Amino acid sequence: GQLSLASVMSRAIPQATDKIVTVERGDALGVVMQKAGIGSDEASEIVAAMKDHFDPRSLRAGQDISMRFEPTREGDMRVTRMEMPLDPLKTLVVSRAGEEFKSSVDEKEAKQITRANRAKIETTLSGSAAKAGIPQSVVADAIRIYSWNVDFQRDIRAGDSLEVMYDSYETKDGYVAKTGDIQYAKLTLSGRDITLYRYEMEDGRVDYFSPEGRSIRGTLMKTPVDGARMSSGFGMRHHPVLGYNRMHKGIDFAAPTGTPIYAAGDGVIQRAGRFGSFGNYVRIRHNGSLSTAYAHMSRIKAKTGQRVKQGEIIGYVGTTGRSTGAHLHYEVLVDNKQVNPRSVNLPTGETLAGKELKKFKASIRNIDQRYASLTDGVKYAFHMEKDEPDDQQLN
Repeated sequence: GQLSLASVMSRAIPQATDKIVTVERGDALGVVMQKAGIGSDEASEIVAAMKDHFDPRSLRAGQDISMRFEPTREGDMRVTRMEMPLDPLKTLVVSRAGEEFKSSVDEKEAKQITRANRAKIETTLSGSAAKAGIPQSVVADAIRIYSWNVDFQRDIRAGDSLEVMYDSYETKDGYVAKTGDIQYAKLTLSGRDITLYRYEMEDGRVDYFSPEGRSIRGTLMKTPVDGARMSSGFGMRHHPVLGYNRMHKGIDFAAPTGTPIYAAGDGVIQRAGRFGSFGNYVRIRHNGSLSTAYAHMSRIKAKTGQRVKQGEIIGYVGTTGRSTGAHLHYEVLVDNKQVNPRSVNLPTGETLAGKELKKFKASIRNIDQRYASLTDGVKYAFHMEKDEPDDQQLN
């Protein structure tokens, strides 16, 4: 059969084509472009055009680069557009403008949505939460919030659970760009619920409160170091270096060198530096009678006289001074005498009252309703059934 004039013409005229090139180990960006058919001069111009948004040296093996080639009047093919994802949100775009190239970054929109989830603890909190679909950043935030009252090394058991409602920033295709604040959390430990609500006070301060309006913040954190295990308690013990029995006037937490150490409460740094057998040592005064001490640090981050907030990093675990291995030696002092941190009776943070309490109660009703709607009503909604829920112990 005869070919039509149109089909002959279409064969003769080159069509625009798209290529996707995958970067291989050791490839330089210019080399990748030249392999795809871009001349070396133009490749150099493209690299120069993208420098504001991308360092070509950070090119990684496995990255995909899509290129569009269009015919010129002379019938040659030349590149008119290049796209390269920088991360799940951002794509670098280089486009031809006459004889020059311009670059820009296209960014997907991440919208704020509210997510709610519940994890039943099987072995570890983080493992069980990941299995239930709770992001690691939300779990870390929950641990930080609850660490004023919960010793996560000792208090968590199989069968306990964590419920959370939190902000999430997600793209249309479901990519989670970041997670935001926890709005509501309930940690159930051995059948005892510790329920918390995020609340912004009239003066703009934000804190987490029990349903009765008591702040979760105790005066001191129980565990001032992340993921540590208690290796030695307060009391008489056989000293591992000196070789005889003596009073151990603090608690030791075993943790790898470099693990951050937190200020157990708000206060002022009384001492920061070398201190005899304690090695690198920090002492914080919290109020007239109460202070805490931290010894054997690898590095100190705080300075004498500095005011610190609870949860602020003051140094890192180490093994300086008289020490057999990396750990934090932690002391609580009342009237300059070391006391057993486990037995000292510490007051909790502030309690909401009056107009502020009323506003808070209205806020928690909204949060409860939102949580119920996100979990198909699976909520122990006693807060909505009676004005004053049973008193919940926070300490």
